[in-house]
Amino acid sequence: MAISKSYSKSKPVCKVTFEVPAEILNGAKSVSLLGDFNEWNPTALKKQKDGTFKASVELEKGKEFAFRYLVDNNVWMNDEAADKYVASGVSQDENSVVVL
Repeated sequence: MAISKSYSKSKPVCKVTFEVPAEILNGAKSVSLLGDFNEWNPTALKKQKDGTFKASVELEKGKEFAFRYLVDNNVWMNDEAADKYVASGVSQDENSVVVL
């Protein structure tokens, strides 16, 4: 998994790209990104030619955002490249966090 950050020089935002590699997905058909930044509503990641799923989101600098991936509308996954993890507050699971 990978998270890349590209900070804007002219705006208080950061373009964050979330990437989930094919080799850990076991043939998954879909991957969605859910988090604080989209009110935990699924945003589909686009499948790349190599089977990797990828999406970019512009987020406000100076904040932290909790998120998780939902694979095939069935399996929740955290990102091993997250900056940290926090309790979800909904279950015993933790959420990934990106710090900007």
